Amino acid sequence: MSNPVAAATGNVTNQAVQFQNNGAPSRQHYGSGVSCNGSTMTFSPFYMGNHTVPFDENMDQRTYTIAENWGGQINFMFPLDRKGLAQCRRIAARQEEKMRLDYELVRVLKCAELQQKGFMLAENTRVYSLCNDVVPIVKYEKEKQAAVKQYLKETCTPKKGRRLPWKEKEYECPKPTLITNDSTN
Repeated sequence: MSNPVAAATGNVTNQAVQFQNNGAPSRQHYGSGVSCNGSTMTFSPFYMGNHTVPFDENMDQRTYTIAENWGGQINFMFPLDRKGLAQCRRIAARQEEKMRLDYELVRVLKCAELQQKGFMLAENTRVYSLCNDVVPIVKYEKEKQAAVKQYLKETCTPKKGRRLPWKEKEYECPKPTLITNDSTN
């Protein structure tokens, strides 16, 4: 009678790599519901390693197995609707201009409130220059009139002749010379 015996051993390694990008493009947010998709490049490196010390039927260590996998994936994604992207960027630019205008108006308003209450930002501080360009209209008009009078006095000559008492003095000023970059002379 025969008693055939067959023994087989084997080792199976089943590995998989899954990338979770979900096709999500880059998105820039510009406030109040304005967000534009942009081009995106992603690089996803991976390493899978398996170091095993298998045992035989007598629980003796006979071998040492190393299985290593290295790799990477590069994804390029870009919006196909160029007109829509261009329009979104124009809207974003207007949104940015509006935000800048809002900032400047609030800055001027708060500086004027400080000045009306008799306060100012201290010199030699990092915020001193925030309110330097906020001046009352009356002060601006007086300084402008003084500058014009100073210019007329220093640069121009009074016109000769009779002047009516309720009219201001008239002046003749030299015509400004234009500097041209003409290389034909």
